[in-house]
Amino acid sequence: MADSTLVAAALGLLEGLTEFIPVSSTGHLLLAGHFLGFQSAGRTFEVVIQLGAVLALLVVYSAKILHVLTTAHRDPASLKLLVAVLIAFFPAVIVGVLAHDFIKTVLFETPMLIAVMLILGGIILLLIDRLAPPPLYDSAESLPLRVALVIGLFQCLAMIPGTSRSGATIVGALLMKVEKRAAAEFSFFLSMPTMGAAVAYDLFKNRDVLDWSALSQIAVGFTVAFISAVIVVRWLLGYVSRHGYALFGWWRIIVGGAAAIALWAGF
Repeated sequence: MADSTLVAAALGLLEGLTEFIPVSSTGHLLLAGHFLGFQSAGRTFEVVIQLGAVLALLVVYSAKILHVLTTAHRDPASLKLLVAVLIAFFPAVIVGVLAHDFIKTVLFETPMLIAVMLILGGIILLLIDRLAPPPLYDSAESLPLRVALVIGLFQCLAMIPGTSRSGATIVGALLMKVEKRAAAEFSFFLSMPTMGAAVAYDLFKNRDVLDWSALSQIAVGFTVAFISAVIVVRWLLGYVSRHGYALFGWWRIIVGGAAAIALWAGF
């Protein structure tokens, strides 16, 4: 029990620390599960602890979310942000529903693919962070709807584990001339419907094989994911405003490289 609780806490911490930064929380969790020999039936644990990260974002942004929802009928900026998020969310719905089974049964079961995508994504993030065009849009509320749609199309790349949902949306935003902090903030807003829908759909699709017997481990992972995600969300915007995304590019390359070497060695 002690060992399983410790593993649950470690995986919850990993989820919370990596969900909203562009390093792929799913890739980290799948690789950690592979090397630790941990996998729950129907991936109940891995799916449910993501709700801890979603809840953290809802708590941190509760005031702004409430403002947008209650003023959208009279405030053009609030309405524009709401519509932009829905437009960006739509492509992921289509691709997620059509490709769900292939993603879960093939891509999620290929650790070397995850390691390679971490490395490639890290290289791309380093290049975009340095070479992105000068920004035209300095807030999440100012994005044209066509820009939101392109960001949503980029988000679909995150269906490949190891790519990173936040990484794909941030790279797409930077290429569309969105300022670095605004890119991260729009990624936050887009993650709410995307992650909420993805978790709900996963639970529905796997309802016949879900394993709720380890509720104590799920509760531990959920709680740790929530606390650590709150800290990351509060820290991230200020950090990227000052330093950009290079740290996360190197993080991806190091983790992906270490994982690839370990997998090649037979671990």
